Amino acid sequence: MREADAKASGARGVDALVAAAGTAVALHAQRLLRSCYAKRAAVMVGPGLNGADGRVAAAWLKSRGARVDVLEWDHLPTRLNGYDLVVDAAFGLGCTRPFVAPAVSPGTLVLAVDLPSGVDADSGEVLGEPMVADTTLALGALKPAHLAGPAQHLMGELHFAGLDIVTSFDDGLVVDDDLASLVAFHRDDHKWAHAVQAMVGSSLMPGAAELVLRGALAGGASMIRLESRGDVATLVRLPPEVVHSNTSGVDPRCRAVVAGPGLGPNAAEWLRERLGDVGCPVVLDADGLDRSLIDELSPRDGSWVLTPHEGEFVRLSGQPLGPNRFDDVRELARTTGCVVLLKGPVTVIASPSGTLRVVTSGTPTLATAGTGDVLSGLIAATIARGHGPLDAAALAAHLHGRAGARLVPYTTASDVATMVGALVNDLSRARH
Repeated sequence: MREADAKASGARGVDALVAAAGTAVALHAQRLLRSCYAKRAAVMVGPGLNGADGRVAAAWLKSRGARVDVLEWDHLPTRLNGYDLVVDAAFGLGCTRPFVAPAVSPGTLVLAVDLPSGVDADSGEVLGEPMVADTTLALGALKPAHLAGPAQHLMGELHFAGLDIVTSFDDGLVVDDDLASLVAFHRDDHKWAHAVQAMVGSSLMPGAAELVLRGALAGGASMIRLESRGDVATLVRLPPEVVHSNTSGVDPRCRAVVAGPGLGPNAAEWLRERLGDVGCPVVLDADGLDRSLIDELSPRDGSWVLTPHEGEFVRLSGQPLGPNRFDDVRELARTTGCVVLLKGPVTVIASPSGTLRVVTSGTPTLATAGTGDVLSGLIAATIARGHGPLDAAALAAHLHGRAGARLVPYTTASDVATMVGALVNDLSRARH
């Protein structure tokens, strides 16, 4: 971010950059206040660019009728009383020292410029006693602290002003507009064009097979070939589109494999016999998440996707998760040579090269048994439809989260699969 700031400042001038950032802050402050006239605002400023942005915002608000006090970071009172809005522009990206923010009166809105002062941008570590923001306006690019780490409760509602500062990047937050690429079709498509091999389910856990298959069908799998441990078709109602395998192993016509959910004990040995010569991407979940299997069979080229929840992640990595999950997920992706998707309220996906995707669409409605099975099938279908493993995992996770957000509490995994299909239909109609 510092490099991007320096480059933008060199091209446009520091004053122009500060003017753009300060105006973005002021416009957002105006939205919070609804009307500036006769409103009272305090703008806390520091010695760096954040402070300069705050001063521009203060002048803008004052010119539109607000009564504004500009407060220097080293002469702050212990409490701010009587204000409609406090703009926290004391410290942003470069904060490395503890910051003790003043208390504010109940009902006072707080707008943090880039980050709440007292938050480390890289780790999300809380330094001192920052102010709890109602809204944080990220400038230029999102920082790790905006999406992960212990300072999440300080951010409030997150908004973004790009300001044309960052012109190239590797990592990204998945947003709704990205989902448009999920509904691409080709004139020469046929039933094997987007086929998925599913190695899921057993007589002990037949329902996992049904949920994986429903996720894959909702994601656009054109054919599913199923191999299970036991005859799951006699125990649950499988989709009629599924073809049961009469032979062991991966059909070479399949474009992706999903394996693991519901296989039960000793799943790794069962899979080892079937995945030894697989020639397409593999999505491993649940009982398939065995480190010895991964180390032995994965080609280490990022074509396999691992989808652990927190407990499975700890088992695979051999160590507990730290406060910033980005580095942990990157490290497991690097050491396994696989794309790793860590499920949670914030889903983090990393490639072996360290490229990161972050999904924030998850909701508590997804915290129910079987939703992960739906996701693994959805990822496999998204790969089969032509997306690379990293982007397929990220897009599927975002779509999965959006489906959960449309459902009421106490929903089921089957409901999620149905809603995924409805969302894909909506996307297709919007595109065509």
